Amino acid sequence: MPAEGHRSFPMTQDDPSPRPVGAPVVDWSPRPLPGGEVLEGRYARLEPLSAEAHAAFLFAAFDGHDWLWDYMPNGPYSSAAQYHRWVRDVEDDPAFAFYAILDLETGHYGGVASFLRMDPANGVIEVGNINFAPVLQRTRAATEAMALMMGWAFENGYRRYEWKCNALNRPSRQAAQRLGFSFEGVFRQHMVVKGLNRDTAWFGIVDAEWPALREAYGVWLDPSNFNADGSQQERLSDLTRLVRASSDPTL
Repeated sequence: MPAEGHRSFPMTQDDPSPRPVGAPVVDWSPRPLPGGEVLEGRYARLEPLSAEAHAAFLFAAFDGHDWLWDYMPNGPYSSAAQYHRWVRDVEDDPAFAFYAILDLETGHYGGVASFLRMDPANGVIEVGNINFAPVLQRTRAATEAMALMMGWAFENGYRRYEWKCNALNRPSRQAAQRLGFSFEGVFRQHMVVKGLNRDTAWFGIVDAEWPALREAYGVWLDPSNFNADGSQQERLSDLTRLVRASSDPTL
């Protein structure tokens, strides 16, 4: 029998087996592409990446931490001028929508992230090229930056939001699941990056999960969730695990 909500072709004399073909998608139209919006929350502001506005600040945050580029397709950079050229090249590339991330509590730019593999016709978009300097890692701004990008996608009608990373990149895999992404498998020998094989781990969130995830982010990011020393009371991973479990009972 077809899954609940799925439509099937009827049985015919030639083929007596019903064939499920998927749930109808009604009133569908292609979604908008990211268009240079500034995304701002309580702790983070995401600004469209600009070589003139951001490259020097970002290079200063990344400088001396070459390990940050181990799983990235680009970098490391030996000079501010070299990094400036990379930012200049990608800021107008239509394949990406890059953001510089400003920590509103410290006033420092500490990282970048982008939308990529944008498929507005099918309502699918990926977040990637995520690179957070140590000054931004494990901060409320870092988490809120990811929530803001996810919110933009789903609030503009996207149906699916993806996260992909090198399958060996354990911190990235843990970050995806902490944020509520479901692990969907590994594509073996998916890419060659910097002359090395990359198996790619795939993660995804669908639009039906967004309302509960939005609430989880709101609970975690609320100032009342943090003690005077900055430690958290509710762990985001615990909150999002409940969302994933409700949509996938095998978890």
